[in-house]
Amino acid sequence: MFDVDYHPFLNGRCPFSKNVSVPMELYESLKGNYFIGYADNLSFGNGTSAWARLYNPPDSGVNLYANVWTVTDISTAPFRAQFWFNSVPPGTPIDSLDVTPSNTAIIPAPKPRVKLQLASNVTGEPSGGIKAFVRRGQPEVTLVETENGKLIFPPGGSFLVFLSISDVPDIAASGRVAMGWWEESIYRPCI
Repeated sequence: MFDVDYHPFLNGRCPFSKNVSVPMELYESLKGNYFIGYADNLSFGNGTSAWARLYNPPDSGVNLYANVWTVTDISTAPFRAQFWFNSVPPGTPIDSLDVTPSNTAIIPAPKPRVKLQLASNVTGEPSGGIKAFVRRGQPEVTLVETENGKLIFPPGGSFLVFLSISDVPDIAASGRVAMGWWEESIYRPCI
């Protein structure tokens, strides 16, 4: 049996250095900082909208890094998904119970400081913040995007997905938004 650095055609020596690249999502998951969740049974249409957001409470002590989002199971009509940064959505937020750390090997399980919130059948538009981008989708088609953590929100900030029916607003629709994110303490020393 040979040493892992042994190479029989190079006089027993391997001239190559080893390098391991760990994706950021895996790195954060190993540390217990990566979370996934979804906002289910979002109802909208008939002149109303629905939304889901990652909300970083003002006292969280962490920055939120939005990594991935999906909008799925939208039925009946073409829809519009608006993506807002740091806005106040209409309606009363409900905390989603469908959130988990991605690393289930850590005991006790890490708990997110960021909240995944949702609201259905709301009227009006988000206020404040900025509408950063918009996506349009067809019924039964999933929209998905990996942001690689480039969307960063400090305490008090939020990443909002605002759903509405775009072409025929007077019909009912439903759907689901899923998100993956990691959290990093804002109090860590610079390295």
